[in-house]
Amino acid sequence: MACSSKAFWRSVRQGVDGAASEPPFRNACVAALGSQLLALKAQILAFDRRIMAWHRSNETSKRLDAIPGVGPALATALVASIGDPKAFRSGRDFSAWIGLVPKQNSSGGKDTLGSISKQGDRYLRSLFTAGALAVIRYAKLHGTGHRPWLAALLARRPTKVAAIALANKIARMAWAMMTRGERYKEPVALAA
Repeated sequence: MACSSKAFWRSVRQGVDGAASEPPFRNACVAALGSQLLALKAQILAFDRRIMAWHRSNETSKRLDAIPGVGPALATALVASIGDPKAFRSGRDFSAWIGLVPKQNSSGGKDTLGSISKQGDRYLRSLFTAGALAVIRYAKLHGTGHRPWLAALLARRPTKVAAIALANKIARMAWAMMTRGERYKEPVALAA
C-alpha cells in the first residue's frame, strides 16, 4: 500500500477500510502504529518548544544565532555541548574537536592535507554542514557580492567541498564569539 504522507495521516485519523484481499487485523495494526506516530510527533513538538524557550532565555545562544548558517538548533547544541569554550586553545582546536579540519599527512617538511577527519561530534558537524549549505544556497540565489571569499571558493571548488570549508569557518567564528563574549559582526567586503 503505497500512499503519500498526507494520505497516510488521513487514513490513520479516519481509520482504513481494508480491501477483501488484505488481512482483517491490518486496520488494528495501522491504527496502533498511527497512534504511536502521532504521540511521537506531539513529543517532538513539545521538545522543540522547550528548546526554543531555552534558546530565547540564553544570551550566548542568542548571540550565536546571529551568525549566518547558525540557527536555534545549532546555537543551543553548541552552548549545551561546550561547557567552557576557553578549554580550546584556538578556533582550529575547536573545529578539530568537531571534526571539520582536514587530515594532515606531512612528511619531510611537505604538508599534505586530505579530507576532513570526521572525528568528533557528528551531530554538531552535521548541523554546521547543513547551516553552511543553507548559506551557500542563499548566496547562489541572491548573489555573493558581500562575501567575496565564498564567491572565490565556489568558483574553484565543488559545492559540498565549499560547504565543509564554510562550516569550518563558521565553527571558528562561533568559538571566537563564545570565548570573547562578542556579538556577530558582518565582515566588510574587501575592496579589490
